[in-house]
Amino acid sequence: MCRKTRYPIFREARFVVRTGRQESASPYPKRSLPILGDKVTPKEGNDLGVRLAEKSDYLVVAMKRVKARGAKGMMKMRTTKPEQLNLVFADSPQGGHDAEVPDLLGTAKSRLHRTKGKEFDGFVTGATDPSALLDAVASEFNLLRALYKVIQNKGAPGVDGQSVEAVDEQHQELLPRLRRELLGGTYRPGDIRRVWIPKPGGGQRGLGIPNVIDRWVQQAVLQVLEPIYEPTFHDGSHGFRRGRGAHTAIARAREHLAAGHTTIVDIDLAKFFDRVNHQRLLARLAQRVKDKGVLELIGRMLKAKVVLPDGTRVMSEEGTPQGGPLSPLLSNIVLDELDWELERRGLRFVRYADDANIFVASRRAGKRVMASVQSFLEKRLRLFINAEKSAVRRPQEVHFLGFRFCRNKEDQWTIHLSRKTVERVKTRLKEMTPRNWGQSLQGCIGQLNTYLKGWVAYYRLCSEEGVRNWKAMDAHVRRRLRAIVIRQKKRPRFLYRHLLSRDVSASQAAKTAWSSRGIWHRSARSGMHLGYRIDWFTEHLVSLTTEWYRHNLPNLVSPVSEQQLTLFAH
Repeated sequence: MCRKTRYPIFREARFVVRTGRQESASPYPKRSLPILGDKVTPKEGNDLGVRLAEKSDYLVVAMKRVKARGAKGMMKMRTTKPEQLNLVFADSPQGGHDAEVPDLLGTAKSRLHRTKGKEFDGFVTGATDPSALLDAVASEFNLLRALYKVIQNKGAPGVDGQSVEAVDEQHQELLPRLRRELLGGTYRPGDIRRVWIPKPGGGQRGLGIPNVIDRWVQQAVLQVLEPIYEPTFHDGSHGFRRGRGAHTAIARAREHLAAGHTTIVDIDLAKFFDRVNHQRLLARLAQRVKDKGVLELIGRMLKAKVVLPDGTRVMSEEGTPQGGPLSPLLSNIVLDELDWELERRGLRFVRYADDANIFVASRRAGKRVMASVQSFLEKRLRLFINAEKSAVRRPQEVHFLGFRFCRNKEDQWTIHLSRKTVERVKTRLKEMTPRNWGQSLQGCIGQLNTYLKGWVAYYRLCSEEGVRNWKAMDAHVRRRLRAIVIRQKKRPRFLYRHLLSRDVSASQAAKTAWSSRGIWHRSARSGMHLGYRIDWFTEHLVSLTTEWYRHNLPNLVSPVSEQQLTLFAH
């Protein structure tokens, strides 16, 4: 026992703590968080309090697992003495008797989760001093709100392997250090992880995934700049904007067609996000942002190095990598110059990100507009048009956000699925209903229902004339599910017994089970239709047509019952 402190002395005191956290599967080398130096590494996870507790003078051993916020699988501590001691930090001057217990195992909500209920609208207004925006970016409320958005979006780890959950657990430690580095100008973004994903039409699209800390900072900058730039954007821009989207873009395009502008100049920019000129972008930002600290911060984000899948680090001389929260806003700022140039020329257009449709009255005028716009993009914005995807087309030939336009007998413009969209959805449904499905039929139907509900929620804008061929897709899905049942029964006698159990007559069950034809042929025989009727699929499987009527009929007839929806759909 120490004579001065009267505390017991233990030599080589140790304790065991396991966090249950697996090592990151990232192929990239681990390194410290950008704002923590060598204090906490991704490998150590949420063991900050544990490592500090190791410096305590008391012997602490593992007792049992307890559920605690912010530390998955952490084990409760106890001492070798009969009485329970408080867990204290080594540098606590009061020892373990009167010291306040740190919030390592507590369940109180942090300031982050108390902030999520607050609205950010109006936090930055037009009255904000443009030369003091960095203070708004680094404010505690703005950073907490930004972190909450990043946690909502989830996402994969960056080069450092740090997950969103790990940053959430450590945010109380990270927040003050991040504020100091932002205000002091010492914050440096980490490298960006390059990921290649396949494009629906072939080829690959490169995504840049920043570290979670960098996404946090980008979101904080976005929340300050977006209220400044949003009112200045053109009404023809619909991509990545609040209150706008693909549906508003299609509705505006339909208005232009109804006004008599029935020739479309379809423009697609080639590798737009990889070819944005940094100097032009920063000069454009400097017209409204007078805070040099914010401009320097964005410049460092743009210049962050990119780590390729093979581990090679390359310099970033141009482009705004897709994958960060700030990239969509920067792309709109770049292309806003194009929008107002088209407005100055008196052209009607709809733009969604790097896809733009310009509506003119004739094909001759369309070719003239195509040539002049291409010259403007190359000379002024230093961007290039994708010659394979860009052309002067009729509305029926355009593939804009998955839709195309047709004229009905009443000379009205209707909205249909584009041919590419039809091919994609058929391919996707085929992938989700493989003949060799190894799980239960209900499991397959559950995955289909999730996909089909989301699909219809996006394509519900189609007109009723464009939904008629959806019934054929519904029937095709039902037949593929019947084929799965046949394949899972393996032998004819097993299929025969199964059909008998579903109230199919013996003769119909025998004709289906012992047919010499293949599985796809037998899936359309009367025995399978009697065993798995449309009524059964109506109760278990989402129907494309029924979902479409569910979204659109309430605007015409309300209320609509399930029986009425099924009647309309079939």
